[in-house]
Amino acid sequence: MAMDIAHLVQSSVAPVFLLSGVAATLGVLTNRLGRIVDRARTLEERFEEHPGSVKQLHDDLRVLARRAGYINVAISLCAIAALLVALVVVTLFANAFLGSELGIVIALLFVAAMVCLSAAFIAFFIEVRLAMRALRIGLPQA
Repeated sequence: MAMDIAHLVQSSVAPVFLLSGVAATLGVLTNRLGRIVDRARTLEERFEEHPGSVKQLHDDLRVLARRAGYINVAISLCAIAALLVALVVVTLFANAFLGSELGIVIALLFVAAMVCLSAAFIAFFIEVRLAMRALRIGLPQA
């Protein structure tokens, strides 16, 4: 029995490491969302102060709104992936202690977590591409 518990803990280590990676990814994503929100607030203040540059400000705010949408999707998918990974660990222990055959459930939960995480990275990639496309460095063209 003690050896089974040791093997069970060893089996749950990989998903726990994955969970810490997902948590780090969530940190990056929430920081990006915070920066997008801060930038949007700055532009909205500028909108009130300089009504002459309305079109450019509207365009910039539209890009920020799209970026925020993609980051929100990525955060949601990462949170779902984290939940699924946690359920993998819980199901591993339930499988061992209840003596049931939950191998297929464990595999499906893990695959679902990987699909969600992959989709989150795709949404993050799209957001980064939008940010790079909207990036303007240097003086504005006359």
